Amino acid sequence: MEPALDFPKVKAIVESYPEKVDSLIDSYGDKKEQLISLLQDIQAEFNYLPRDVLVRVSQKLDIPLGQVFSVATFFRAFSLKPRGRHLVTVCLGTACHVRGGQRLVDKMERDYGIKPGETTEDMRFTLETVNCLGCCALGPVAVVDGKYESRMNHDKLDRVLRGYK
Repeated sequence: MEPALDFPKVKAIVESYPEKVDSLIDSYGDKKEQLISLLQDIQAEFNYLPRDVLVRVSQKLDIPLGQVFSVATFFRAFSLKPRGRHLVTVCLGTACHVRGGQRLVDKMERDYGIKPGETTEDMRFTLETVNCLGCCALGPVAVVDGKYESRMNHDKLDRVLRGYK
């Protein structure tokens, strides 16, 4: 079951999806083996994979819906929930946790009103946590849109996030 869309911007984009989605699907022709690439393009367009869009992909490419959902849920890069324009990932591995990783998550909840797995109402940020980013000596570490930010603290997090509109 798809979550109710409380975000007006997301709802407006998704309601206009048929033409966009059909255009994206048609750009791959009937190449079923391009499903992952197609889903990447759809996610880039909508910032997540709406249920109705996955049904449309299944119908147009004649791929069982279960297979489309299997691919969409297997890869961590795909999301079935609306995501913000910017993905903030905070490491909570042992080294980062000891050095204040959880305090960064708490600050995001306090300042932006989101917990891990949630998105701000203005669709600006989505917050996620991971168990390790592999740079333990630099902790606590946060990644914003793929850019690693090391030795994070409250002030540095504020400065970094101000640069993302």
